[in-house]
Amino acid sequence: MGKKLAPKKIEISNRKARFNFHVEESFVAGMQLLGSEVKSIRNNSVNMGDGYCQMNEGELFLKNVHISEWNQQGFGVHEPMRERKLLLKKRELSRIETKIKSKGYTVFPIKLFEGDRGIFKLEIGLGQGKKTFDKRDDLKEKDIQRDLDRGRY
Repeated sequence: MGKKLAPKKIEISNRKARFNFHVEESFVAGMQLLGSEVKSIRNNSVNMGDGYCQMNEGELFLKNVHISEWNQQGFGVHEPMRERKLLLKKRELSRIETKIKSKGYTVFPIKLFEGDRGIFKLEIGLGQGKKTFDKRDDLKEKDIQRDLDRGRY
């Protein structure tokens, strides 16, 4: 008998998140997903670039994240841009809600990953948006680091 290969763990990151926002706190949340959405996530058919989270009656919802339709689905196809409920503890939800009500704070998705038991989790960040000069500084530091790695200095 041959060795069984461990299934590949899925990890999809939102690269725009750390570029556009200062991450002050991060939380790990569960998500309410449909079966066809899970299959699409396993197929890496997710775009989180413009995603954000919004509080609605004490619950947190993920909005503007595109999970493509599963192409082998016969009927009952999910809507790709539907809002999805995030599952957090009440203490975390109240903490997020108080921060959002203060000026300039927002909640955004950072990374979608598969947990130990095969359940998909979403790492969300709580922070403030960066100004354009902050973004320029980040790009400058990135260029300097790349040149140092190449041995130019």
